[in-house]
Amino acid sequence: MAIDPNPAPLGECDSPAAVLAFVRSRRALADRAEVELLEGAVAWASMHSVDCLDDAACLPGAEGEIAIAGPGAPLVTEFAPLELGAALGMSSDAARAMLGEAVELAHRLPKTWAAVRAGEVPAWRGRKIAANTLSLPADGAAYVDQHVHAVAGKIGYAALDRLIEEARVRFDPAGAEEKHRAAADRRHFDLDTGRVSFAGTVTVDGELDLADALDLEDAVARGARVLGELGCAESLDVRRSLAVGEIARRQLALDLDTTPTETEGLTKRCRPRQVVVHVHLTEAAIAGGDGLHLARVENTRSFVSADQVKSWCASPDAQVIVKPVIDLADVEHATAYEVPDRMAERVQLNNPTCVFPWCTRSARRGDNDHVVTHRHEREGPPPDDGEYGETTDPNLAPLCRTHHRAKTHTRWSYAKVDETTFLWRTPNGIHLRRDHTGTTIVDPPSAVDSGERPAA
Repeated sequence: MAIDPNPAPLGECDSPAAVLAFVRSRRALADRAEVELLEGAVAWASMHSVDCLDDAACLPGAEGEIAIAGPGAPLVTEFAPLELGAALGMSSDAARAMLGEAVELAHRLPKTWAAVRAGEVPAWRGRKIAANTLSLPADGAAYVDQHVHAVAGKIGYAALDRLIEEARVRFDPAGAEEKHRAAADRRHFDLDTGRVSFAGTVTVDGELDLADALDLEDAVARGARVLGELGCAESLDVRRSLAVGEIARRQLALDLDTTPTETEGLTKRCRPRQVVVHVHLTEAAIAGGDGLHLARVENTRSFVSADQVKSWCASPDAQVIVKPVIDLADVEHATAYEVPDRMAERVQLNNPTCVFPWCTRSARRGDNDHVVTHRHEREGPPPDDGEYGETTDPNLAPLCRTHHRAKTHTRWSYAKVDETTFLWRTPNGIHLRRDHTGTTIVDPPSAVDSGERPAA
């Protein structure tokens, strides 16, 4: 059945068939838009190929070249994905992946790309094929393209994966062998500290060598048994989980003193627990009032109860370090370019992540950028307004290394409205607002509710 390009509006759909016609037409429109989005990405990549470096919006020699698709595809300028991601409302990493898949389709999978543009293969499936051929040599990608373009919209994932794997074996035997070894060895041990429950627990998942697993089981079972003998009234499962913590805080393999008994050995400490928690308290919590009080755990971006923090710190193993309270509204000045530790801590507490649009990388692993360029950062004539920035709280913001380099070496610019609000301008004039709630595109610039504007 053909798709009606002009179905009745949803409010006028008075039968199941009419509703289905409506949703099919909208699905077709969405699919066409996804194809056009990939076409736009290909055009963007061609405008930012290494041949265009001389015309790129960056200082000479400051921007490198990167391979975002497989061997033989054009290289693009290093910061090309950043502005594309900002325009599409996605992170720089996500934009780089989409740009790479679009370039892979257009330059190494031309028959599949033609099928995508003709509407015979959905854009999302074309991207999946491209993502899986990025590591293939040119003749391997051509083999996949030849055999998959006519059926890519019909076959399932398993058949597609088999075809790509066959191309890898045929044209990249060394890579196929390496992948085979990696697949055969699936051992891992993961602690999902990024998702902490309200009770302060995390999930552990792993696949171990049998001998290692038996040793670990013996150590955990022994630890749980000894904890019971010492008077721990928790269930066996809880005692096993506690025993893992005891093992983690001990370095039994490096302890040459084998004389203590099991019970004595369990209480011996080689390394104290160190808990660093930034706690934001309400007035009621400080006054000791009743009610539920929460503590935010910065490194996992989650929260636990204040009582849970007390239990961690009350452990006889815990080494509790109380740091001076930092007033987040305070303003300090430094005469040097380097940012003092206390000032850097305040900057990172006000903005826990990089303040570039859509970026979520931790501020503690990034740089403290001078929003208005410091004299130390600039060579040659002074800025257009003749003023340099100072090392002071209102002129500092955390940026990850990639986005710091983009701001320094290209026409990306931004202004700091307050401690958590930043207005960005891309090299081609898109304006974005980044604050504690996230990122918003504010084009046209008149939509910005502040009088401050990033420099052009």
